[in-house]
Amino acid sequence: MARPLWATAGAVCVVLGVIGIALPILPTTPFLLLAGICFGKGSPRLRRWLETHPRLGPPVLDWETRGAIARRHKRMALGMMGVTFALGLILGLPAHVLAIQAACFAGAGTYVWTRPDA
Repeated sequence: MARPLWATAGAVCVVLGVIGIALPILPTTPFLLLAGICFGKGSPRLRRWLETHPRLGPPVLDWETRGAIARRHKRMALGMMGVTFALGLILGLPAHVLAIQAACFAGAGTYVWTRPDA
C-alpha cells in the first residue's frame, strides 16, 4: 500500500475514533491504535501528531508501551457489554444467540479487565 493510502487510512481511523468518543456503540481506542499503525507506515509527521495529542495520544502510548488500559475505560467497556447483553435479553433474542454473546463478552471482558491500569 502506498504511503498516501496509509496516511488516508489513518485519518479515517482517527475520524471514526473521534466519533466513537460521542457514540458509545463505536469503540474509540481500537481505531486510534489502528491510526497509529497506519500513520507509522504512511506519515511520521501524523504519527507524531497522534502521539503528542493531549487527548488522543495517551491511550495509544499506554497501550503500545505497557499494554495498559485506563480503569475508567475498562469500566466503560464492561458496562457497555452488560448493557448490550441486557438489551438482548429484553429483546428476547434466541438462547443460542445469547449464549454466543455471553461467551464473547466473557472472553473480551476478561481480557480487558486483566490488562494493566494506565
